[in-house]
Amino acid sequence: MKNHLKFVALASLTAIALWIGIGSHAVSAKTTGAAGYGPCYDQRNMAEALNHLHAARAALDRAEHNKDGWRDAAIRATDNAIHETDRGCAIANRR
Repeated sequence: MKNHLKFVALASLTAIALWIGIGSHAVSAKTTGAAGYGPCYDQRNMAEALNHLHAARAALDRAEHNKDGWRDAAIRATDNAIHETDRGCAIANRR
């Protein structure tokens, strides 16, 4: 149980660090949402991160075994990271 919680905590912290790190860089060039996901149309780095998160989620869906709950935990953490990245893009787009 402790290992499961450590994994979820680590995945969540990684997603938050990614969100803060990417969000701190101003993007001056306008893009048209090249990543194709969410509301990150004027935020190239956030859109790219979101694209990678969706790719990771798809890879987890294709994984063969749950590995004693680790796959499910990774899916939940990735879904949370996608949700938080979408929220960050939405907030930045309002400015």
